[in-house]
Amino acid sequence: MAKKVDKFSALLSNISSNLKEGANYFAEYKLKNVSDLKIFSEKMKEIETKGDSFVHEVIKQLNDAFITPIEREDILHLANSMDDVLDGLEATAALFEMYSITQADDFMLQFVAAIKSSVHEIDKAMELLANKKLPQMREHAIKIKDYESKCDNILRQSIKQLFTVEKDPIRIIQYKEIYENLEDIADSCQAVANTLETIIMKNA
Repeated sequence: MAKKVDKFSALLSNISSNLKEGANYFAEYKLKNVSDLKIFSEKMKEIETKGDSFVHEVIKQLNDAFITPIEREDILHLANSMDDVLDGLEATAALFEMYSITQADDFMLQFVAAIKSSVHEIDKAMELLANKKLPQMREHAIKIKDYESKCDNILRQSIKQLFTVEKDPIRIIQYKEIYENLEDIADSCQAVANTLETIIMKNA
C-alpha cells in the first residue's frame, strides 16, 4: 500500500511540478518570429498564475492547520522561493516580448539550461520531502548551488562580451536586463536549496 502523503507535501509537489512544467516550456519553446513571443509570454503567464493559486492554497492550509509535518515558516519559505523562480521565468518571457527578441543568444541558452536543471533538482527534492527522505535532499541542494555558481560565471562572461561586441546602446540595455534577470532566477533556485538545507538540519 502506498504511503499517505501529507497535504503540505502534496501542495509543495504541485508547486514544484508546475514550476517544472514552466521551466521545460521556457527552455523548449522555439521562438521563430514576433507573433510567437505573445504565445510564449501568455503561456508562461498562465503557468505562473496557476503557481500563485497553489501558493495561496498553502497559506490557507497553514492558517487552518493545528500541526504541520515540518515548521510552518519552512513550508512557507519553500512555497514562496519556488514561486519566485516561476515569477522570474514569467517576467523574463515578458521581457522577450517587450523587446521583440526572437533569437536567444548562447549566453541565454546556457542560463536557461542551468535553470532548467536546477528546477529538475528542486522537483526531485520535493519528492524526497514527500517520502520523508530528508537527508537525501542534500545532494539535490548541492547541485542547485553548483548551477547557481555556474550562472554567476555566465553573467560575468555575458556582460563582458556584451560591452565588447555590441555597439547599439539600446541592445546593450535590453540584453543586460535579460542576463541579470536570468541570474536572479538562479539565485531564487539557490534560495530553495538553502531552505532545503535548513529543513534537513532541523528535522533529519
